[in-house]
Amino acid sequence: MKDIMGMMKAASEMKGKMEAMQAELAELVVEGRAGAGMVVVSLNGKGEMQGVKIDPSLFKDDDVEVLEDLIVAAHNDAKGKAEAEMQRKMAEVTSGLPLPPGMKLPF
Repeated sequence: MKDIMGMMKAASEMKGKMEAMQAELAELVVEGRAGAGMVVVSLNGKGEMQGVKIDPSLFKDDDVEVLEDLIVAAHNDAKGKAEAEMQRKMAEVTSGLPLPPGMKLPF
């Protein structure tokens, strides 16, 4: 019975940490870059695009496909950074919690 109470307490503490982490992630802004910084995409912690900066030298009629590719690459770079930060924060929250291997949170 003692173990169950300890698990309940740990779950309650984890819930509080998860809520704090989610609030932190909501304010997180990461930037992805492509083309040596000529295209910069900003995403929030939820992966929603917040902004795009494009170097004016890329605005040429014949370079539209290159510009499109750079925007996609910058977005993917920013998304990867946001996901890595989320995983890092999740590891902090769940450290010391006896979770089975491969179990991912939130459920």
